[in-house]
Amino acid sequence: MKVTDVRLRKIQTDGRMKALVSITLDESFVVHDLRVIEGNTGLFVAMPSKRTPDGEFRDIAHPINSEMRQEIQDAVMKVYEETDEVIPDRNAQPSEDSGEEA
Repeated sequence: MKVTDVRLRKIQTDGRMKALVSITLDESFVVHDLRVIEGNTGLFVAMPSKRTPDGEFRDIAHPINSEMRQEIQDAVMKVYEETDEVIPDRNAQPSEDSGEEA
């Protein structure tokens, strides 16, 4: 299985999340809501997850071997490094249709 497309939006925020990502596998299957996170030792790709009733986060989808995890990491980080455009965090600025003036 190969990563055949990466769609990435860098996010301007004070938090640790730096980008939202969708990947396509074998031009056949898309996984949305991966995130590029700034960790203690550098950037890494976090898999899509949801919060459980007890407050923990569980991956919704994830690779089951280290080779696939590395391929995803490499493909996403390559696009991350090549992407210059940063989208402001929606929570940081009022939207045009919110009725608020900037």
